[in-house]
Amino acid sequence: MNPSKVRREAVRRLTDLPNVGPATAADLRLLGITRPADLAEADPFVLYRTLCERTGARQDPCVLDVFMSLTDFAAGGAARPWWDYTAERKRRYGSRLRDPAAG
Repeated sequence: MNPSKVRREAVRRLTDLPNVGPATAADLRLLGITRPADLAEADPFVLYRTLCERTGARQDPCVLDVFMSLTDFAAGGAARPWWDYTAERKRRYGSRLRDPAAG
């Protein structure tokens, strides 16, 4: 859902979360996330790496931005567009994303 339309009190389904549409909801379900509350203790990098492993493909780094936005929202942060997290992702995980063996 577009972050500007998210109302925290109305979040019930994965697609009620900021930056989540049907494809991202399917990715989250593949990771065992079936409801928004499942993201409360999640690590965005672990979610990203696990998705890469389960799909057998390196996911676009923007997927990690989305996961960062979701875990931040689940921790009480504001609903923000995924691209707000790009610079932080590059600072935190840049070299780990370039090296497939890094974890």
